[in-house]
Amino acid sequence: MQKIVRVGRDLIEKGEDFVLAQVLETVGSTPRKRGAYMIMDQDQNFYGTVGGGKLEAEVEQRCKMVMADKKDQDFDFSLTPADQQGIDMQCGGDAKVRVSYIEAQNTKDFGQEWLSPNKTYIFGGGHVGKEVEKMLAYIGFKTFVIDDREEFANRERFPTATEVKVIPDFYSAFDGLICDENTYLVIVTRGHSWDYEVLKVALQQTSAYIGMIGSRRKNKTIFDRLREEGVTEEALSRVHAPIGLSIGAETPEEIAISIAAEIIQVKAAYES
Repeated sequence: MQKIVRVGRDLIEKGEDFVLAQVLETVGSTPRKRGAYMIMDQDQNFYGTVGGGKLEAEVEQRCKMVMADKKDQDFDFSLTPADQQGIDMQCGGDAKVRVSYIEAQNTKDFGQEWLSPNKTYIFGGGHVGKEVEKMLAYIGFKTFVIDDREEFANRERFPTATEVKVIPDFYSAFDGLICDENTYLVIVTRGHSWDYEVLKVALQQTSAYIGMIGSRRKNKTIFDRLREEGVTEEALSRVHAPIGLSIGAETPEEIAISIAAEIIQVKAAYES
């Protein structure tokens, strides 16, 4: 998404109008999910993607229509074969795409108005959680800190967090949370048992990233317990554990840098 934001801002700075296509909703199997974006400039150059193939070709045509009449429109696509009244794709799902005309001289805060930033739920407000939150907030993430201790989850300790939430215990860690393809889950609680409880539920969520702090031995113990409960190897393969890139990090600040770097790497791969 950040690449699309940069393209849009560059066009605005040049005083050039453009068209923005975004996937609003999907049902079933689709090439890309909600949060995929594409820009078309005045020369009909395209940046980003809403899925490729026939869907992308159809959206490109809609972008040209909106560029001509300068009126925002929503389009529904059935990604089924032509004989099923679809757009001749085999995915079988449905997608709603909004195509908007963006006037360079009549828009503010491009990127915030149309593109929802990535968000990170940080489970644990201890030393590592504190440094991770600062680092991720600094690079543009919405950050949500969740802990069962008010002395570790408060606005004084986390002045840059989007939200700081005190919970009764980590059994209820996900109560009220909304996870999607742009959600990053960082598990840095104060103990093995709480890490296990959070991870067990995290694996049931849609997310771009799950990372859990701890030694390989500790993580293996948790993984073995989840295997005994029927969690598949495919599900466990989603977990980055030990969390963070292997850079020899030792202090909370260094560990936070390694976690942020890993999240950047995952996000870049997803958006490429």
